[in-house]
Amino acid sequence: MALSNKMYTKKGLFFPTVGIATLIAFIFMSFGGDFSVNNVFKQQQKYSFVEVVGHQFMLDGNPFYINGWNSYWLMDHAVDAKPRVKQMLDVGSKMGLTVCRTWAFNDGSYHALQVKPGVFDEQTFQALDYVIAEARRNGVRLILSLVNNLHAYGGKTQYVQWAWQEGSGISSSNDSFFFDPTIQTYFKHYVKTVLTRKNTITGIEYRDDPIILAWELINEPRCTSDPSGDTLQEWIKEMSGFIKAIDEKHLVTVGLEGFYDSKSAKSGVNPSTFEAALGTDFIRNSELPTIDFASFHMYPDKWVEDNLDEKLEFVKKWMSSHIEDGEKQLKKPVVLSEFGLSSHTKDFEPSHRDKLIKVVYEITYKSAKKNSAGAGSLIWQFLVKGMEDYNDDFGVIPWEMQSIYDLIVAQSCRLTRLGGPSDVKSKGSLRDLCRQSQSL
Repeated sequence: MALSNKMYTKKGLFFPTVGIATLIAFIFMSFGGDFSVNNVFKQQQKYSFVEVVGHQFMLDGNPFYINGWNSYWLMDHAVDAKPRVKQMLDVGSKMGLTVCRTWAFNDGSYHALQVKPGVFDEQTFQALDYVIAEARRNGVRLILSLVNNLHAYGGKTQYVQWAWQEGSGISSSNDSFFFDPTIQTYFKHYVKTVLTRKNTITGIEYRDDPIILAWELINEPRCTSDPSGDTLQEWIKEMSGFIKAIDEKHLVTVGLEGFYDSKSAKSGVNPSTFEAALGTDFIRNSELPTIDFASFHMYPDKWVEDNLDEKLEFVKKWMSSHIEDGEKQLKKPVVLSEFGLSSHTKDFEPSHRDKLIKVVYEITYKSAKKNSAGAGSLIWQFLVKGMEDYNDDFGVIPWEMQSIYDLIVAQSCRLTRLGGPSDVKSKGSLRDLCRQSQSL
């Protein structure tokens, strides 16, 4: 509303000025004389760390369940497209989603966080600061992945190239990422820099910020040069221990696809015999004491060449097997941290995604209801408008698809009945959401 001309006279301006000055003085005294954006931000946002007790996540003494999603692109877009990040986290929160998994890496490529070993781009780091700050504003916890096994955004390939270019690499194989001492030094320096980063918006070091749910060591690790699994196992042990030495507060997970190796009694659960020789094993990799919870992925249309009904049967078997592992063998929570259905699959229909989500949500809910190890799931992946180039044929804009939106909200409300977040902001938002949808 436009200001009246009277507001610009000396007499008319006096009272608004006094009011503003009084407000500033009140805020200044309320924060002990430290009137800074960082301090105000910290005072306004109160969160506790999610912990693991047995095979369950706990938050302030209550069970914590994950109904979440993947938007790997948040940091990249926060560099020069912040409105997309803000919209994604805001709408995710309004759907009752509790966790978002995203990349905390970008090595040597466009908008690189790590330009070269030990050299960081401050603009991109501030973009990651923004992602974390917006997550805090919306009550959405983050799983931050630290490196990619794949080529996208640099990944282990970039680390190997750096070592090779500097003349210190001992092998040009991508798998040397897991055993080359020089590369391990690169990666440890990167990890320490990220964990000890002081957020320029909130003023909180990453390792002290409970809005970060967990650190994920690597997205979908494979070490095909050593199918015995020993090389990858030693790397997981080394790096998870390194993180714990710096940050005792946050949870750590590996980032596995969930395959069983050839020596496992469960190798027959794999989609085919191929996966047993990838140098990874779900149980062995997850049972280390420095790994707090197990995670796995699931892409039935890529892994199983059957009709939809048979793919959904595989989904039930795959999920049940890993939840059982968490409860009976690992004694840890288990999260399905990626699942989706490609629109490029033969005879694909949007309703097929609905059916997949419904099956996943039902298994997750039943596990939570009986206090089993299934702690939640995260859809791959959510986008906002104008991101067609980022759609890998799994992407959806959920608030534009009523059936998916309804499934998400219903799951958020069902899990809230069983425990849900104890944060005042998150709990209040979920209560309002579920009241509106008449689901709670």
